[in-house]
Amino acid sequence: MADTHSRRATYQDILDLPANQVGELIRGALYAQPRPRIKHTRTAHLIGKKIGGPFDIDGGSPGGWVFLDEPELHFGEDVLVPDVAGYKVERYPKVANDAFLSVAPDWVCEVLSPSTARIDRTLKSQIYAAQGVQHLWLIDPDAQTLEAMRLENGNWMVIAALSGTVDVRVEPFDAITFKLETLWS
Repeated sequence: MADTHSRRATYQDILDLPANQVGELIRGALYAQPRPRIKHTRTAHLIGKKIGGPFDIDGGSPGGWVFLDEPELHFGEDVLVPDVAGYKVERYPKVANDAFLSVAPDWVCEVLSPSTARIDRTLKSQIYAAQGVQHLWLIDPDAQTLEAMRLENGNWMVIAALSGTVDVRVEPFDAITFKLETLWS
């Protein structure tokens, strides 16, 4: 939920949140949410496992990616926390032990929940596009759907909209296939 104060929110507002809250700054407003539900975190874990296993640099073949769970991304005044983010290994920023990254990932996955779906689909997806994120997946564990998009000319192009008991073979991870329903276990 957005903070309705008249002043622009700052990073200090995120730091001042209780430990059980996740904060994001979007276009000058503070959005604070309680930690996600178990169904949400389980789905995020499973998608990370499905693609991270074969694609992460220590996962085997085809490799070539680095994945992060809930990384804090700083894009100017905007601070976003996607559920999962992936960087092609050659673009992964060499950082010390910083608390955040300022380099846009190549792929972002947002696990939708009733309280965040509108923001994920609109404000956050617009910022990801403006930052040059090449692929965005929106996964809804309640509706049991996966929508995959590719950035084309600054706009999101839907490349897959999946539900049911189908095989998932979608870019940028189309070298592998997994069953969609395995994300709901």
